[in-house]
Amino acid sequence: MYGLKNDWLYEPSPRAFVLEDYSGAVPRWCPGCGDHAVLTAVQKLCRDEQLKPEETVFVSGIGCSSRFPHYMKTYGFHGLHGRALPIACGVRSRRPDLNVFVSTGDGDCFSIGTAHWIHALRYNMKMVVMIFDNNIYGLTKKQTSPTTAKGKHSNTHPKGTFLSPLNPITVTLGVGNASFVAQTVDWSPPHLYATLKKAFHHPGLSFVRIMQRCPHFTAEVFKPFIEDPTQVLLMTHENGIQVEGAVSRVFSNQIVHDPSDLNQAHNIATNLDHLPIGLFYQNTEAERYDQYTINGLGFSDDQKLAGLQSELNRFSI
Repeated sequence: MYGLKNDWLYEPSPRAFVLEDYSGAVPRWCPGCGDHAVLTAVQKLCRDEQLKPEETVFVSGIGCSSRFPHYMKTYGFHGLHGRALPIACGVRSRRPDLNVFVSTGDGDCFSIGTAHWIHALRYNMKMVVMIFDNNIYGLTKKQTSPTTAKGKHSNTHPKGTFLSPLNPITVTLGVGNASFVAQTVDWSPPHLYATLKKAFHHPGLSFVRIMQRCPHFTAEVFKPFIEDPTQVLLMTHENGIQVEGAVSRVFSNQIVHDPSDLNQAHNIATNLDHLPIGLFYQNTEAERYDQYTINGLGFSDDQKLAGLQSELNRFSI
């Protein structure tokens, strides 16, 4: 328009995000629940990486851990029991521009969601999958979960569980195309944060199992590891999870493990003498299904209609 200066066009101001920009509803987890530590670590990660809230989404299933999206001031999808991963894969396939996080639990993922867990690992779409493993069904009040220890009393096994627990790490390592497998603990905030940060920067699906305290139903499960840190085995390597010296000194029982060594990762995961934490395995060159699903995202409406018509014409007689 005549007389209108084009240098008056609006330029958005640079944005700097603080922790409060990621704080949603007030958490309703029990006092002392390990979920609080994970929430703090994730909010800190979002701030440090300056993730735009409108470009970040948290997907969950059902359980105490799956209330996570309610407590983040980002986009969120609270899905059905065991269905967090297919929802997250759908989000990633259609919105590759978003930062995708998944929060799920040992019951939600390893029981009703088992098939989705296996195939999501195989698809290797870029996202951070956080497994809150407290060895019990918490939200539904103390039923045996796939990771409940043998002999543990629960509402479904009042005389004690009969079977040994599932080992999620060995299962995950055995899935073809799994590309990032790590384990951490909620009572070591520095290691927890460092693990999630490493997971976020991985080009693929990052599987992070978090040993998470439930003060109400499984208060005794992780107590030996907290009181005696020598029962925890810290995996160290220049390509692994990097922690400061003070954290390293807490966990004096250490092993140098190259995360590209799948065989050693299996050996460490199957040895139940200690609780291993760190990066078991990473392969940055693994295939990613989300690099195929982006095809067609830029099509116009006419192109989409033409493609649909072309497919329908195949059935013409």
